[in-house]
Amino acid sequence: METSSRVALEVPIISARYARRFIHFMESKGVKRQAILQDTDITSELLDNPDASLSMQQVMDLLGTAEWLMGDERAPFQFGQQLDLPAHGLLGFAVLGQENPRRLISMIVQYLRVGLPLMDMELSSTGATFRIRLIDTWGLGDLRPCLTKIYMGSILRISSQVCSHFSVAFDFPSRLGPEPWQLLATDCEFRFEAGDSEIIMPLSGTPIRTDDAGLEFILARSRAHPMQNEEQQDETVMQVREMIMSQPGRPCTTENIARRLGISTRSLRQHLAAAGSSFRELRNNIRENFATLYLRDTSVSLESIAEKLGFSDQASFTRAYRSWTGQTPGDVRRQSRDSR
Repeated sequence: METSSRVALEVPIISARYARRFIHFMESKGVKRQAILQDTDITSELLDNPDASLSMQQVMDLLGTAEWLMGDERAPFQFGQQLDLPAHGLLGFAVLGQENPRRLISMIVQYLRVGLPLMDMELSSTGATFRIRLIDTWGLGDLRPCLTKIYMGSILRISSQVCSHFSVAFDFPSRLGPEPWQLLATDCEFRFEAGDSEIIMPLSGTPIRTDDAGLEFILARSRAHPMQNEEQQDETVMQVREMIMSQPGRPCTTENIARRLGISTRSLRQHLAAAGSSFRELRNNIRENFATLYLRDTSVSLESIAEKLGFSDQASFTRAYRSWTGQTPGDVRRQSRDSR
């Protein structure tokens, strides 16, 4: 592993709140705290500190020790199901009042990507059907299935208020098969050894077709009929917002977004203008939201935030953030620390 990667593993990135909940979950399964923490440098003092954070290395050590103690390969998914919106702290409470189902799903992905950055997520939609694909950006190796199950359980739990049917696909095998898994979530279809680890949900609550041919058919139909009315214009704005959220950095350009939608750059600009918006406005709004979350709820450096959001350097990021909010990134981070 490169030196930069080793250093990144040691940077505190998530609230110890998640570790406390995981320890309590394991204790409910009859596993003692001492056994879980024995091969880690995580102390009870750290776990009991409400302001403490864990590094990626500590998370990996914790899961690595606990996984062989679980006994049931479904246990990580069960733990994820306990992570409802309030379990995610202030990030979760921020979306509790969101009544728009589409916006709720988008905000869930947005907040989890920042507040729980152990895996990345790619959000896409076709009509009323949403797809969230998990991406391993850390090289988790043998721990990837465990963490994937935790994410899937939580996404299912917090999305169940706007969706009544899910299709959950894992890109790894199960010794149990789908039936025992459905005992954990009767409103789910479980698939294993799929091409990707993803969860598919129709907000209308109707059964969905999970085969690629069916999805491609729907996409082809949507591209063949130009958006003309207000509802379709709103759909374009929603799709563009989701694509920017999934990739807010430098590759996120009008040309790339138009290409992914299967329309011309000119058509995209016209659709957004008809909906009273623009690509620049949408991108800056999402960048501001992401930046504020990073500044208030993580220890990610300003330089790294600037890079993640597609700025050439920290100075450019600072200028942009001041123009959006009237404050510098440093001001926001200091105020957040002072309020703790």
